[in-house]
Parts: sequence; C-alpha cells; structure tokens
Amino acid sequence: MNENISQIDYREIMEYSLDPLIIHTNLRIIDVNHTAEVFFRATKDNIIGASPLDIFQESSKVAIEKRIESAYLQPAKVIEETIYRMDGTTVEVELYCHPVQIGETKAIQTYVRDITYRKETELKQREIRKEINELSATLVPVLNGIAILPLVGSIDEDRAKQLLDEVPFKVQKQDINCLIMDFTGIYTLNSVVTDYLFKINDVLSLLGVRSIITGLRPELALTAIQLDYKLDSIPTMSTVKQALNLLGINQDPTIPMNKK
Repeated sequence: MNENISQIDYREIMEYSLDPLIIHTNLRIIDVNHTAEVFFRATKDNIIGASPLDIFQESSKVAIEKRIESAYLQPAKVIEETIYRMDGTTVEVELYCHPVQIGETKAIQTYVRDITYRKETELKQREIRKEINELSATLVPVLNGIAILPLVGSIDEDRAKQLLDEVPFKVQKQDINCLIMDFTGIYTLNSVVTDYLFKINDVLSLLGVRSIITGLRPELALTAIQLDYKLDSIPTMSTVKQALNLLGINQDPTIPMNKK
C-alpha cells in the first residue's frame, strides 16, 4: 500500500468518528474531521494552522503543553477540561490523545468528547442526593419532647456523616429529650456506616438525650456487635409503635425506661 492510499484511508476513518478529532504537530493543527468543524463552530480553513492550546483557558495551557509533549511517546490519560469554541463559548469536554504517524510526520490525534449533558446530570443527581440527605436527617416530632428519626433507603458514608453532624444539633434545637431511631427502612449497612449511626447514640447520650432503637434487623445487630457496641445498653424495640407504647402518650420521657 503506498503512502497516498494510506493517508486517504486514514482520512476516511477520521470522518467516520462520531467524536471531534484534531490532528496536530509542533503545536499546530494540521487536520480536523467534519464533526470537529461542527463542534467548534468553525470551518476547517479557520481551524487548521491554529495552535491546539488556543482552545484552553490560560490556567490550563502550561499543563496541556506538557501533556501534548509526553503524548508523542505514549497515549495520554483521559482528562476533563473546559475549552473554548471558535465563537468564544465554553464547553466541558473529555480529552484523549495519542501519537500517530501521518506520512513522514509524527503527530498527535486528540479526541474531544462533549460531556455537558453528563455534567448536568451529575449536578442534578448531587442536588437530588442533597435533598434526600437533608430529608433523611429530619426529626419527626411526636409529643412531649419525643421525636422519631426514620432511617430510609441506602445510607453511604457521606450520608452517615451528615446524620452524625446534623441530628445532635437538631435534637438540641427542637428541645428533644428522647429520640427513636428507626432502622426499619434500612436493609444493608457496611461496618463504617453502622459505626457512624451508632455514634449518634453516643453523642446524644453525652447531651443527656435518651435513645431508643427500633426495626433493627438481625444482620445489622450482628454488625453492631462486631464493632463492639453493647446493644444491651440501648433500649431496642421491634417497631416504632412498641417504642411509643413503652413511653406512653402521657408519660414523661425523662422517667427511666425499661429496656427490652
């Protein structure tokens, strides 16, 4: 296969790519595919000859230049960057580059992938998770300084930390002296998360607040025991209803309670 045919085939391969492709050497763009023209909102004639560094923010250019130099020897790792289009608008992208041989020229081929939608989705998910976490730390007041903390869904380490930070504060703010921590909606917990949740009881005890645990499943109780928590020192009930019956509607929750 001669050199011209090889270059033609390579050019066709570039055009089949769904991602914008930039070919550059010595910090000068020598070719792009049509997808790149559409993405950068410019014609090939306006892009070719420019420096690949031009699309980057000033704060990133030094690191990107070093990355390009190292890519002549081996493919660079995928990174995320905010870059400029030719019309001055910015877009968040994922970049990957590797060395290529174009005839006698050693060059770099850079793939540009628009991750705007993914970033927006991740942001929405974080916002939803934040709202869920805030709701998960909501104390439901019952009567006479009694409240319930319903633990529902999947609790990861971040959510457990948030509960440990917020629950004692809310207990004091709402003048609660007896908190029912209901584990009914929790099916699985790792040891780290379980440790955080039981530390809530320890902190509440230091604040003079009594705790009752309800809905604790056998496997969760086993995890707690493995962490050396003495469950016999904490009143435990099967259901919230039983805990409320134990306390009594008219009973002062500061009166010592019988443990199960």
